[in-house]
Amino acid sequence: MRIGGFQKNSLIDFPGNITSVVFTSGCNFICPYCHNPDLAAGPVQGAGSLHDTDTIFSFLEKRRGQLTGVTITGGEPTLQPDLIEFCQKIQRMGYKIKLDTNGTRPHILADLFDKKLIDYLAMDIKTSLANYPLVIKGNFDVKKIAESIELIKKTAPAYEFRTTCARPFISLAIMEDIAQMISGAQRYVLQKCSRNIQVLDPDFLKEDHHFFSTKEMQALEDIVRDKVLTVAMR
Repeated sequence: MRIGGFQKNSLIDFPGNITSVVFTSGCNFICPYCHNPDLAAGPVQGAGSLHDTDTIFSFLEKRRGQLTGVTITGGEPTLQPDLIEFCQKIQRMGYKIKLDTNGTRPHILADLFDKKLIDYLAMDIKTSLANYPLVIKGNFDVKKIAESIELIKKTAPAYEFRTTCARPFISLAIMEDIAQMISGAQRYVLQKCSRNIQVLDPDFLKEDHHFFSTKEMQALEDIVRDKVLTVAMR
């Protein structure tokens, strides 16, 4: 595992659990508003793991009974070749697992579900299928995003879809498309794009039109409200 960060305790990452957070290094997306630019660029820069897995497992061993879960996020965790083995070891220690993913590798998600390794999954939906070339490098079959969405709705024991709202990736029309894609989902979260942190493309923050007002966010929420069981805004 290429691990670029480790947070020992979190009360907000895994609903209903006190969790540690493992940040994997490397991502196949190029979202300009990405909040973890160092993690996203990891493999491109040839970065190795900044955190030893033995040290992480030693910490988790000591915290049995105090922590209840481990969140694996990134970057994009499904790019890690030993993700399955990593999750199996965490599960054997008695911890629940939450995985954050961009949904580009549905075959990995299917394997995780088949092995019953995931207790909660959060998938980021960046935009409508037609606009995914804006955020992903090289040639990519956008049908994999739709495949992941359907797989998660049918198979995940608990899950949420979530979207960071920023132009040009999100608009009223694009949100209509997303609402159709996730129709019937358990939970959908709209996240307002922050301007107060380091991002992958700092110039993106300089353009006011990229960002939605609270009123505009409400209009986006209204579009999807009747399509999902629960909708929330962060």
